Amino acid sequence: MADLVYPPVIVALRSFWKYLGLRFDFRGLENLPDRNHGGAILAINHVSYLDFALAGTAALPMKRYVRFMAKKELFDNKIVGPLLRGMHHISVDRDSGSASFVAALRALKAGEIIGIFPEATISVSFEIKELKSGVIRLAQATDVPVIPTIIWGSQRIWTKKVPRNLRRRKVPISVTFGEPMYFKKGEDVAASEALLRQKMLDILHQVQEQYPDSHVNQRWAPVRLGGNAPAPLN
Repeated sequence: MADLVYPPVIVALRSFWKYLGLRFDFRGLENLPDRNHGGAILAINHVSYLDFALAGTAALPMKRYVRFMAKKELFDNKIVGPLLRGMHHISVDRDSGSASFVAALRALKAGEIIGIFPEATISVSFEIKELKSGVIRLAQATDVPVIPTIIWGSQRIWTKKVPRNLRRRKVPISVTFGEPMYFKKGEDVAASEALLRQKMLDILHQVQEQYPDSHVNQRWAPVRLGGNAPAPLN
């Protein structure tokens, strides 16, 4: 498919990251398929409003554009909507998800990388919530790998229930792509979800251990690490 909108958006994003002074640490790029090796699903944790753009930026060295599944309300926005459609992202209507599921199936079978936030919303505790079944069902239907993907640090810039902070400062941003996971037709969906969530938790904890800034007494850090974020509800 023609990508006329994605390249200029990338240029704008890179300028924005430079303005913010972000310090990137991208790991596991070797776990992403290159453009000659077909589709994949990125199962991404969700801690900020910038996670779409950051996960997409992290995948660029592999010369791949990520097509994200995003809520329909964003596509209805007069400014954001045309950009999302131009980048061939996939609209998700939570009241009727069959059309978006079919669109994602087609994209995966065409060799695209689809980005999904299986928690379905930002986690205000910054822990990984229970996952929805969409990732597993898509993987089982297409036989493409699921890449557990962890973002950390973006919640320090713009997250739910906290005023955004767009001042220039050297915030470390980590994006790690885990090893591919495969889920076959007929496997128990709930068990597969639990396996994926545990792998995402393992990578998250590793990323947090290696994060250069202290989590203690920080609003952007979970209670488990001595931070002041709300305690998880699940």
